Amino acid sequence: MPTALISGVTGQDGSFLAEQLLQQGVRVVGLHRRLSAKNHWRIAHLQDSLELRCADLLDLVSLMDVMDDVQPDLIFNLAAQSFVPTSWDQPLLTGEVTALGAARMLEAFRRCVPQARFYQASSSEMFGGVRQSPQTENTPFAPLSPYAVSKVFAHQLACNYRTAHGLYVVCGILFNHESERRGLEFVTRKISDGVARVKLGLASELVLGDLSPRRDWGFAGDYTRAMAAMLQQDTPRDYVVASGQDRSVEDFVSASFAAADLDWRAHVRIDPSLFRKNEVPCLQGDASTARKFLGWAPEVDFDGLVRRMLAADLERLT
Repeated sequence: MPTALISGVTGQDGSFLAEQLLQQGVRVVGLHRRLSAKNHWRIAHLQDSLELRCADLLDLVSLMDVMDDVQPDLIFNLAAQSFVPTSWDQPLLTGEVTALGAARMLEAFRRCVPQARFYQASSSEMFGGVRQSPQTENTPFAPLSPYAVSKVFAHQLACNYRTAHGLYVVCGILFNHESERRGLEFVTRKISDGVARVKLGLASELVLGDLSPRRDWGFAGDYTRAMAAMLQQDTPRDYVVASGQDRSVEDFVSASFAAADLDWRAHVRIDPSLFRKNEVPCLQGDASTARKFLGWAPEVDFDGLVRRMLAADLERLT
């Protein structure tokens, strides 16, 4: 039975990935930090099947201890400070966790289990001030936030570990992927939660920032399937994972309210204080490489994603 080690297992992607690997008969060990209040709601249904180990991306020794003990065959580095606005408020922490945390994971992997296979979670935010559209694995990076800069560092370092040390390392450049397990601080979940509250009479309005940015949205569970497939290939390489279609935040708002039989214009208020610094205007991915080499294709389309998220929040709040 192969063993997979997942950092960030308590997050959206970690929970879907752990669920899918367990269904395939893989032993799954998740890394989590020691916190005064546990944040395990996304993996509560997996607690009896999942092994949890304490380690911290800020502490190389703790990562090496876990890797020495677990001896994983597959390593997925999904942990990060991943909220872009927070990266402006806490750029040093973002760099320590998202950039140098990945460096510590790679180094622990190199020292302890170099025969394993390593997945680095890269991000479409690395493309930032887009220089080519749609974006592919060869599109130049132009990061526009501390988060994106940190992800570029981690991505480039992972590629260097692959070439310089001859290690099996892949980077998944995932475009925006959402679900009912997304944190409420992210705009898509803020929208689904807000629409549900308006529909149930728990609120009269939804306050949002800029509705013009366009993103390539997909379902997180589809994207974690691609992650797992990347480590099953004979040769390591990097992959863009995306739907290939971009839509605006306004489109997401409109579709969500329409799914609840409501007119979004009657309930949405724009607050300029919520606009992002250095907003990325549009991201659209070309997943041709993933389709060709992984045989990957998304199963949930944009409207299905919107309905899924709204239904979950309606059920949660009822």
